[in-house]
Amino acid sequence: MAGRHKRVKAGHPWVYSNEIVMDAAAKKLPPGIVVRLEAGSGEALGVAMFNPRTLIAARLLDRNPRAVIDRTFLTNKIAAAVRLRERIYPGGFYRLIHAEADGLPGLIVDRYGALCVIQANTAGMDVLLAELIEALDTVLEPSTIVLRNDAGARQLEGLAEDVRLVKGSLDGLTEVYEYGTPYLVDLREGQKTGWFYDQRDNRALVARMASGARVLDGYAYIGGFGISCARAGASDVTILDRSALSLDLSAQSAKLNGVDGVCKFTKAEVFPELERLGAAGERFDIVIVDPPAFVKSKKDLQAGVRGYRKLARLAAPLVTPGGLLFIASCSHNVDRSTFDDQVARGIEDADRSARILFEGGAGLDHPVHPALPETAYLKASLLQLD
Repeated sequence: MAGRHKRVKAGHPWVYSNEIVMDAAAKKLPPGIVVRLEAGSGEALGVAMFNPRTLIAARLLDRNPRAVIDRTFLTNKIAAAVRLRERIYPGGFYRLIHAEADGLPGLIVDRYGALCVIQANTAGMDVLLAELIEALDTVLEPSTIVLRNDAGARQLEGLAEDVRLVKGSLDGLTEVYEYGTPYLVDLREGQKTGWFYDQRDNRALVARMASGARVLDGYAYIGGFGISCARAGASDVTILDRSALSLDLSAQSAKLNGVDGVCKFTKAEVFPELERLGAAGERFDIVIVDPPAFVKSKKDLQAGVRGYRKLARLAAPLVTPGGLLFIASCSHNVDRSTFDDQVARGIEDADRSARILFEGGAGLDHPVHPALPETAYLKASLLQLD
């Protein structure tokens, strides 16, 4: 439509359905087809993936309108991503492709050494899946490729969910290494793609301060924070999660690291368990609360943001005077200032005062697209409480 191209010209990679002349011909195009994107004047804007059935109708792949989206194109994108990641976190354990920021909208690839996990969350990436697998094979020659197409985002694109092995074999658990610490992950049944690389540097930061500390790791999943603290010399670590599978993997990972004598494992819902611990007078030198997204869509924003205030209110009383609270949000619909405000209110509700030692986000293998501030989804804060 006339005038609607200016945002794309300025660098934004998305075009919404109400910005496109959605005539009968456009509506008949198959979801995921690659199209040439033009302004109302006929000016070429680039090549994009198109889905007439979604709010985000077009996702830009290349600003060159003559670009050919084929195996060579995909191979070059993956090779560039590998070069960048090996400069940041050498060794083969990282988020390899992070969607729009790596020029492949809706595609997630996590690398676990010789194993790779793919998640294609848009119709365009789903159409290109066979060529993507061939490109990944060309660049890395992984022994195993797992397809984890079970994210809720696929439903918005009109895609079915699917989990399957597309190359090699996968027997039992997989070891993932993070700053020399091994963890055991389940690439088929675990959350997301099996591991959360995004908190890597935040885990290392908290562990630096954990020597001799009593630690509570809430929403622990596989115990990434807690086990790294135990390895750093924490005296006592409680790993808290509601999932029996996650706690079993945590226990196996603790044993693998030789810290099973330091760690204990609690299966419970986090909010009521924090209340119970507070009522029992339990105190910890470090409290970590890294919850799943409280705000999954904008309609949940008002109710969801209050969850962070409540979480801070329940966690703060458990922190010893002078101790540390690490709290995070992975809700991309919650911006940094809103998250900070809710955390501050929760700490105030608990009648505690605090100072912020660190504010950050995801690791460097999760780059942010400059024109998509919502891709800076992870907000993390480390505070010292009086």
